[in-house]
Amino acid sequence: MKGTQSARWVLLALFLCLAPFCSKAQVSVGIGFHVGIAPPELPVYEQPICPEPNLIWTPGYWAYGDDGYFWVPGAWVPAPYVGALWTPGYWGWSDGQYVFNDGYWGSNVGYYGGVNYGFGYFGIGFAGGMWRGGNFSYNTAVMRVNESVIHNTTTRM
Repeated sequence: MKGTQSARWVLLALFLCLAPFCSKAQVSVGIGFHVGIAPPELPVYEQPICPEPNLIWTPGYWAYGDDGYFWVPGAWVPAPYVGALWTPGYWGWSDGQYVFNDGYWGSNVGYYGGVNYGFGYFGIGFAGGMWRGGNFSYNTAVMRVNESVIHNTTTRM
C-alpha cells in the first residue's frame, strides 16, 4: 500500500514539474525552417463546415520537409481554453532565406505576416468571430458553420 502511495506522489511531482513546459508549448512563438526558395501560392479551397460549437479554424499552410514543400490542410480544432484564438504561422523573408514563423494560441490574434488565408484571417487581425460569455460566436459572413447545431452566430463584414 505504501509503495502505491509513493508511486502516486512521484507521478504527481513529475506531472507538476512538466506542466509548465506543456502549457508554454501551446502559446509559444517559434521560428522553424529556413529555406532558400519561396513557398508555393496558397491554394484556393472551400472551408469545411464547422461541426460543433467552440471550435476554432486553423488555416492550412505550406510546411517544408525532406521532399520540399507540402500542404497541411486547415482544420477545426478545440480551443485550449475559453477565450483562446489562433494566430496562424507564416513564411517570412529574413537574412536571404524564407523562414517559417510558427502559429500560436493567445487571447488575441497577433501578427501573421500579412497573409490573407481567408475565412476570417484577412492579413491583419481576425474577423471570424469572438468569444462571448464562454462561447465562441461565429461570423457567418466569413466562416462556414452548421447552424442547425451552432446557434451562437453573427453576420458582419
